[in-house]
Order: sequence, then structure tokens, then C-alpha cells
Amino acid sequence: MSDIQRNRPVDDQLQILKRGVVDLVSEEDLRRKLEKGAPLRVKLGADPTRPDLHLGHAVILRKMRQFQDLGHRVIMLIGDFTAMIGDPSGKSKTRPPLTLEQTRDNARSYLEQCRLILRDEPEVLEIRFNGEWLEPMGYADVIRLASRYTVARIMERDDFRKRFEGGVPIAVHELLYPLTQGYDSVALEADVELGGTDQLFNNLVGRALQRDYGQESQVVITLPLLVGLDGTEKMSKSLDNYIGLTDEPHVMFARLMKVPDSLLDNYFTLLTDLPRERIEALLAGHPVAAHRELAREVVAWLHPGADLDAAEDRFRSVARGGIPENLPVVTVPAAELGEGGRVSMAKLVVLAGLEPSNGAARKLIQNRGLKLAGETFTDPQGTLMREQLSAEGGAVIQKGKDKFARLVLGS
Repeated sequence: MSDIQRNRPVDDQLQILKRGVVDLVSEEDLRRKLEKGAPLRVKLGADPTRPDLHLGHAVILRKMRQFQDLGHRVIMLIGDFTAMIGDPSGKSKTRPPLTLEQTRDNARSYLEQCRLILRDEPEVLEIRFNGEWLEPMGYADVIRLASRYTVARIMERDDFRKRFEGGVPIAVHELLYPLTQGYDSVALEADVELGGTDQLFNNLVGRALQRDYGQESQVVITLPLLVGLDGTEKMSKSLDNYIGLTDEPHVMFARLMKVPDSLLDNYFTLLTDLPRERIEALLAGHPVAAHRELAREVVAWLHPGADLDAAEDRFRSVARGGIPENLPVVTVPAAELGEGGRVSMAKLVVLAGLEPSNGAARKLIQNRGLKLAGETFTDPQGTLMREQLSAEGGAVIQKGKDKFARLVLGS
């Protein structure tokens, strides 16, 4: 963990903070705030709709860490209340709301993962929940808040406009979302708000509301949405194009080696501190060497002390068709064996956690996506025998390039 670098020249701070940024509204305001010399209050709001984070989230968390390392105070704002509304940003239809209990359960896991990147010292990290000020608000308070913004301005938002013009329903509570998020900045007296490019409108609403409430307007900084391993869509667990923050070092290394060549510049810029000259030199060389350095940089950042050579050796072994050592062991209860001491391969795939259901497992096998002892397993109705599971070393199954399980027979 780097030391806090207080009192760095403003130009140096700006150079660090502008790296990878898409929108900065405005640089003049940020410079003026930095020149005051006092720690800034830097807000990142997140609705914990999912409990797990990936490298797409890490892009903004990394920017927060840069603010922390420069001596500023970041506020991790958990939108436990706004998640019940459902942020419509970038959505073509109304998002199902969550209960307050669901959002707070997700938040616990969310915050644990945020701390993999953020400093946890109280002088540079503040954890807040917007239910603190939003839940006590009465109907009259909501009406007063709504009176501070016009429908015309809300409808300037691209996704609202498209839905309205296309005849797609927009619920009234969705129109309140930008105001609610903007009011968070008022409640926290934020100096800076970070977000993805899809949050620009909402964050600018916060900037306007602060002026209306007599506060100095926050600076708005947006960062790009990281494109996933498919090379087209933004990184998302639901699209299975993600790299998880809690992935084991060897898994993270292998997935980073799959980043499309066209995205290497973006990943280097947003996820490493390598200087521009070094990035350009890597991009001008062989793509494998560039991938290797990216993988080592990111794994070393998120897994301090990890054995990078072991992660790389495992990747090379698997790429050559080998089976790595130290595989996760899955014990198959003897009660799962049926007539003749056999158990279906589909059931074993589910027990190993490689697929969620027997149907998905059979589909995996039909698509030639499963191997047994290094050989493609092609029979969706196939079975394994007791002797195969009880043999020394058990039975090794493999999904895709780098998902393995060693199946052994239990009692």
C-alpha cells in the first residue's frame, strides 16, 4: 500500500487524476478546489444490486484509491434506499426494485471487495448509506425536492427520451431517481463525484442541486465502462465476459491473457500505473508479451504477494493441454451411485459447481465443452463408474480452458 502523498503540487495531482477520464466537469473547478489545500470529499455512489464485483468496478475504485493516496477523503455511498427504486440509467425498461434487506445483504459483500482496492484508514474512507437521509423523508419533503427540477430537463436524459419516443412505459418513480441521487451529493456536501459514463446525467443533476441548495457545486468525473472479454459488451457477470475481483490469481491471470488485442491499450490505461511510453512499447511488440505484462501487473495489484510465476506456469501448462496440480477436490457421496455403481456425468458436473443444473450440464457435454482426464466427453447421458471415482487421484473433469475439478468417491 503506497503512502499518502499529501501536498503534492496541483499540476501533479491533476495529471494523476485525469488519467483514463472521459468527462471532467470541470477541470477549472477541480484545480480551484485542489488549490485550497484541504482534503476533498470524493463521492462514489453504488446501488448494491449484485453482491459481486469485477474489473469493470475496479476502474472507478482505482480512481478513488488515487484520490486517497493524494490525501483526499473518499465516500463509499451505498445506495440501499435508491436500489429499491432501481436506477434506470442505460436501461430500456423498468428495472425490478429490491427490498431494503436485499440491498443491505449485497452491500456487506460489496464493501468487503471494495476494501481489496481502497485504503481502510478512517481519515481517507467514509462508508455511508443513503437510507440515512432518504428513509426519514416525508411526502412533503419529496414534493419540495421534485419542485427543484423540471420534467423537460429530466427528459433530456437519452434513455428516457428514447423510451418516451418509442412508447416504452416510464414509471414516475424512475423520473425521481436522478433527483434522489443528486440529493445524496447535497446531503454529503461532496466536492467530487465519480461514476461511469452512464452516470453523467445523474451526477450533473447533483451538481445543479448543490447550487440550488447554496452549496459549491461538485466536480463530476466519469470513467469508461470496461469492455468485457467478448470484446463488444461492457463487462458483466450475466454475460460471462468478466474477470472477478476475488478470482484466484491463476484464474485472473488466465482470463487476462484472453483480453482481445484491441482492448489492451484500454486495460493498461485503466488498470495499471504503467507510463504511456511503456504501454506504447508493449503495444508495438508481440501481443503475447503485452498480455503477459498486463496479467502480471493486474494480478500483482489485486493479489499482493501472489506467486506470479506459478500462475503463469499454470496458464502455459493448461494452454498446452496439461492438467495442473492442486485442483479443487469434490467428494462424491457414495449414495449418489445408482444401479451398477454408476453416476451420471451431468450430475457430477453439477456437484463440481461447473454448471447450475443437469440440463445445463448435458448441454455443455453436447457442445463438446467437457473433458474427462484430458479427453473430450461427448455422451450427455454418459456415466462414471465407482472404480473411476475411487481410483488413486480420482477422476479429473474440465470445463473450457481452465475450470477443473477432481472427483473422488466419499463414504
